[in-house]
Amino acid sequence: MTVQDIRSFNRFYTNVIGALDYGRHLYAPYTLTESRVLYELAHSPRTDAVDLRTELSLDSGYLSRILNKFEQDGLVERAPSEQDPRRRRITLTARGRDAADLLDERARETVGALLASVAPDDRQRLAEAMRTVRSILGDDRVPRREDVVLREPGPGDLGWIVQRNAARYAAEFGWNTDYEGLVARIVADFAEDHDPHLERVWIAELDGRPVGCVMCVRDDAPGTARLRLLLVEPDARGLRIGDRLVEAVIGFARGVGYRELVLWTNDVLAAARRIYQRHGFVLVSEKPHRSFGVDLLGQDWRLDLHGASD
Repeated sequence: MTVQDIRSFNRFYTNVIGALDYGRHLYAPYTLTESRVLYELAHSPRTDAVDLRTELSLDSGYLSRILNKFEQDGLVERAPSEQDPRRRRITLTARGRDAADLLDERARETVGALLASVAPDDRQRLAEAMRTVRSILGDDRVPRREDVVLREPGPGDLGWIVQRNAARYAAEFGWNTDYEGLVARIVADFAEDHDPHLERVWIAELDGRPVGCVMCVRDDAPGTARLRLLLVEPDARGLRIGDRLVEAVIGFARGVGYRELVLWTNDVLAAARRIYQRHGFVLVSEKPHRSFGVDLLGQDWRLDLHGASD
């Protein structure tokens, strides 16, 4: 590889980004750098100016001008840091969060449109190639909890839920394709007929790739929601993603008026069971069964949302 190879790739990628934004006004009325600052503030609730300057490699004077503009526009508030009064803590206002959410939505739609032009079989190759470039060029930053974003599913994410559940449970517990069939039916039922006001899916995203998921769907019993398909990828564990996904389900279910939240799991899923227990779920019944090619102990868990506190 030569210097010219890298410069040629840079020109190609810059043209791709420019084409994505052509006529879309993706960042308007903000510059790309201003949008990056908004994004960082939206996903790092305890951020001060020094953190921002380090994370984004910005000149202190340039960052100060951006923050002054944001403050004048009512997007941010500044106050002394609780940890170090010499530092200034930066937080988004409600208006600032709305602006960040709008930019995030535009970015997801734009990148989704780009991925829609990529053949499904090539998407995994593209993701691996991007991770390889980052690894070789020294992106050895340790992921933080704040780097994880919970979002709604985009094109292809429901298929990802099926594929990753099947692959992970086969690798970790030896479950056969019966489980993949079950997950596929659950996901298909949601995709074909769900009430967006009462049912929802969350995708946990880290560095632009999905690393976890969970679903909240209506149960047969009146006033009851069911938590389904909680999953966290092995390389993303330790970042409290499972807790955040369960917290999202609990908050959503309580917010839309469900009285209780139930789930079915198996005793071999020890890490998931510990998460449920931390959030107040109570084991109500157990029953041995043979499913997915193995002998299991199925468990029903229940959470009273009137008494739950997240």
